[in-house]
Amino acid sequence: MKLGKAIRLINPSAEFIYDSENYDSIEWLNGTTPISKADIEAKYSEVDALDNRRKEYPSIVDQLDDIYHNGIDGWKATIKAVKDKYPKE
Repeated sequence: MKLGKAIRLINPSAEFIYDSENYDSIEWLNGTTPISKADIEAKYSEVDALDNRRKEYPSIVDQLDDIYHNGIDGWKATIKAVKDKYPKE
């Protein structure tokens, strides 16, 4: 799933199939220019970090509550802790 997402972020019109067990098996379809493994891995790492961030960020309701009780600086500290835990590569 994340592999396909990474490829689509690099080339939204890419057409491909792959074996989810072995992503070295990517088959590029209908004239899609192949994307290098290094480029896919870099984008995959970025997608992975962003997905991890999304899962760990507090809900919007909790973030607004944090702002109300702790101000913008308190909210920024909460968000920064998650960003630091899952940095973009």
